[in-house]
Amino acid sequence: MPFLNAIVLASSGNILAIIVNYWFGYWLYDKTKDKLNTSRPGRWSLDYGHKYGYFILLFSWLPVIGDPLTLVAGVLRLNFVLFVVIAGSLRVARYYFLSEMVF
Repeated sequence: MPFLNAIVLASSGNILAIIVNYWFGYWLYDKTKDKLNTSRPGRWSLDYGHKYGYFILLFSWLPVIGDPLTLVAGVLRLNFVLFVVIAGSLRVARYYFLSEMVF
């Protein structure tokens, strides 16, 4: 498979996965918002997430913690377009560097 095709296929599948994770988190907030807003740790977590949410997305390219971070971005209701630009570009960059090491 050519280099560019491999990057495009892997990245598009992974970007689709982070979009699904975001919407699962968006849906999850509707189910848990009362508990998050009434408990002290829940309010602290939401405030911390809104303050540092986009910065934390810079770690979403990591293999183990990246997918839960994209779910949390949905719970925090971060801007969807900005979320896709940040997390998606980091996923593309990850596959680019991985494929450079292999090819």
